[in-house]
Amino acid sequence: MIMKLIIAEKPDQGSTLAAQFKTKKQQGYIEIMPNELFPDGAYVTWAVGHLCQLVSPETYHSKWKKWSMETLPMIPEKFQYEVTRQKVKQFNIVKSLLRKPEVDEIIHAGDAGREGELIVRNIVNLCNVNKPMKRLWISSLTPKAIYEGFQNLKSEEKTRPLYYEAYTRACADWVVGMNASRAYSILLKQRGVSDVFSAGRVQTPTLALIVKREMEIEQFESEPFWEVFADFKMDGKKYQGKWQQNNDPRIKTKEMAEKIAAFCKGKEAEIAEMDTERKEFQPPLLFNLSSLQATVNKIYKYSPKQTLDIVQSLYQKGIVSYPRSDSNHVTEGEAETFPDILQKLSVFTEYESLFPVPEPNIMNNKRFVNEKKVTDHYAIIPTEQVTDPKRLSTEERNIYDLVVRRLIASHYEKAIFDYTTIKTLVDKRAEFISKGKQQIQEGWRKVIFQNDKDDDIILPSVSKGDSGKAANIKAKEGKTQPPKRYTEGQLITLMKTAGKHLDNEELEKVLMKTEGLGTEATRAGIITMLKDRKYINVKKNQVYATDKGKVLITAIGEKILASPEMTAKWEQRLREIGEGKASAGGFMEAVKKMSAKIISDAVESSESWDFQGLDTESIQRSGPKKRSSASMGSCKLCGSKIVDKGEFYGCVSYQKTKCNFTISKKILNKKISQANIKKLLASGETDLISGFTKGEKTFDAVLSWSDSEKKISFTFPTEQNVKQT
Repeated sequence: MIMKLIIAEKPDQGSTLAAQFKTKKQQGYIEIMPNELFPDGAYVTWAVGHLCQLVSPETYHSKWKKWSMETLPMIPEKFQYEVTRQKVKQFNIVKSLLRKPEVDEIIHAGDAGREGELIVRNIVNLCNVNKPMKRLWISSLTPKAIYEGFQNLKSEEKTRPLYYEAYTRACADWVVGMNASRAYSILLKQRGVSDVFSAGRVQTPTLALIVKREMEIEQFESEPFWEVFADFKMDGKKYQGKWQQNNDPRIKTKEMAEKIAAFCKGKEAEIAEMDTERKEFQPPLLFNLSSLQATVNKIYKYSPKQTLDIVQSLYQKGIVSYPRSDSNHVTEGEAETFPDILQKLSVFTEYESLFPVPEPNIMNNKRFVNEKKVTDHYAIIPTEQVTDPKRLSTEERNIYDLVVRRLIASHYEKAIFDYTTIKTLVDKRAEFISKGKQQIQEGWRKVIFQNDKDDDIILPSVSKGDSGKAANIKAKEGKTQPPKRYTEGQLITLMKTAGKHLDNEELEKVLMKTEGLGTEATRAGIITMLKDRKYINVKKNQVYATDKGKVLITAIGEKILASPEMTAKWEQRLREIGEGKASAGGFMEAVKKMSAKIISDAVESSESWDFQGLDTESIQRSGPKKRSSASMGSCKLCGSKIVDKGEFYGCVSYQKTKCNFTISKKILNKKISQANIKKLLASGETDLISGFTKGEKTFDAVLSWSDSEKKISFTFPTEQNVKQT
């Protein structure tokens, strides 16, 4: 008897692969009964994600256990993998199956990408098994795709370079991550900031972009400006215009704005110029993972990780194609299935009004069907295993609906708009501009909902030379606004297009070619990692850099570790390794040199670090033991100790007596220093604190404790000798 061993990446994928055949379920694997594809039958088993991991530094050398600058850089002579402790049981099951004498061939059925390649090959390598291997390479888990995939197995040599790429990426990230994290953690501890600072090839440049935006917001000084608006009446037709001079509508002083308004009021007005431009908008491209994550975050506020998990679930159900795709296109083979998929979709109530589609066949439309632009996988599309959206959970339905609508929209005509600009002169000299648009052809916008009502200003039918009067002239005050914080969806897009942050044009091309910072498969994980390591907070879908994140990026400064430039060069070489065009050994030599440079950069810059304005004290106390041990003073209600409880200071007796005395670390957008907390508890009031903000008002005040009211309130002392902080 000769049997095949099929190794999938996850248990549910293993079950789906086996579901095409008659089977017998066993502990940790499934036995496929003999059939036309497997005459003697087969075993299907699985990893549980990464069963193996690179070993920790002390496994190589005992001296590497201690965090010390003298041991850096740590460069293993040969990298070693070990079985993840929690997954030993499943590893042993796979190992026993691999070593069965009747198993004469391994079928690698990991996800068809770099990580899948690495996960399964690592297991086989760690088991010291050397048996022939074939590769199952499919982009959807429908019965048809699985059956055809098993009929057309690839030679393992064809995908082996992807393993070299993924293995090299993992080893290189280990070298940079381990050495940079230790170097900055040790040096920051010497400066009194005692915490673990994780640094890495992709996470650190991403964090640097977030911190840069945070600093732009903090340093932004809002300035007032005024604009003048006029309502025009032209032969019974009305529209509004905004004053401008040299294409600038903003006026620096209220007095000047009011002068302009007073001058124009009731004066003769004439349309001096009228320009209409027709614009055509093609249907949006099909989704890749980044564009799907960005779109879902904008509409539903799901995090990129949540979106990936949901679309992975849809993939495992066999109803959408492989999710970790970086392509927006499909091949002709997939396009041939579209008419059948659309026919099945047309019967559901959600979509019936969209059929019949205007373009029943897009086989020759290169915007969507272009084999040259398909990488390892084609775009994310619904499979022929079409499902009624009502049968899915709310989250799954939302994402499935977006994927379906993108496909339907690709079979619609372009949307066409006329954009009109009117220049109106008041008293032949004051210039006002009016802009509006008119939909000429709805096209694909019938399929994909648009949220742009604010832009839908429809101007009346007027002509150049029409005259009338300026009425209801208003001067309106505004304020310059700081840059907006990134949403999680925008962060995915920022990582993907990080090339725009580079000055070097050649490197920009590299990043555009390699899709920026990280890969489709890793970006969501990088953002999750930045959250878990307390470098960023996400509140109401807005990304904030924490003081811990700011401290690390301030320490690294403009050095190579925080630069997209380094990632661009790495991604270029790694991709070349995956294409069989570059040497992994030569790349690792460059990485070792780079890790030494990162350490010397850290040592050199540490002498001039300045963290003024950053709350380094709270970073030091990030561990729970340190938080609870330091007393700020005595509780104003019960006399017990007041300690750091994370977001606030509170009474240690809460558990025993329910004493609820607390002081927030931030009041009206102003951080309250430890020194002022201690002073408040000791004397009943703080120093004068400047910079409280409420609405648009900023004020200075002292925080005071009232024994009679048992609460903290603001007081506004008039003495000139009050110390200000």
